[in-house]
Formats: sequence, structure tokens, C-alpha cells
Amino acid sequence: MTKTLFRLDNRVAMVTGASRGLGRRFALALANAGADVVLAARDGKRLDEVAAEITALGTRALPIVMDVTNRSSIERAYEAAEAAFGP
Repeated sequence: MTKTLFRLDNRVAMVTGASRGLGRRFALALANAGADVVLAARDGKRLDEVAAEITALGTRALPIVMDVTNRSSIERAYEAAEAAFGP
């Protein structure tokens, strides 16, 4: 578990590229700080794996397949995040 200097309880973060690499690490760090995390990337299978890691930490995760180069994909992701976690 990562030691944090601050807490993000009752906050929601969205991380793009969350299925691997730095995006995955950022998502896990935010979850360790208490944030619920919206996970966005093109690889749905890997997103599900990261979501399972985050829920095991005791925070919520919402995996969303999203392409950051496609405006309608981004809009759908934000709508899904708002529906799951509120504004």
C-alpha cells in the first residue's frame, strides 16, 4: 500500500490510459488515497483487472472503454461516470 500525504475520500477521479503503465499506477495511487476512480482506456479486459485491484482496496472503480481521440466516446464516458458517481 502506498503511503499518502493527503486523503481523497469522497472524491472521484478519472484516469485515462488506466489499463496499463503510468495510467494504471496513477489510478491505484488515487484509490490508495481514498478516491473512487473512473478508469478509461481502450482495453476493456485490462480495465476490468485494474478495477478489481481498486475494489480490493475498498474504493469504487468504474471501468469505461473510451477512445480519447473520439469526442462522442469521451462524452459517453463522462455521462457514465456521472450516472455512477454523481456530478
